[in-house]
Amino acid sequence: MAVPKKRTSMSKKRIRRNIWKKKGSLTAEKALSLAKSVSTGHSKSFFARQTSNKSLE
Repeated sequence: MAVPKKRTSMSKKRIRRNIWKKKGSLTAEKALSLAKSVSTGHSKSFFARQTSNKSLE
């Protein structure tokens, strides 16, 4: 089993954690942007079938 030889410094840990968090926030931002464009119908990169709400009425 792999075991680290030396202790990782706090600054290195903090840098790596911030990079990990930034990746997640960028992905979430892209997903929200895509959802907004799909809901308004202005999406150019994502094709979704439009459902009519007439059957619900």
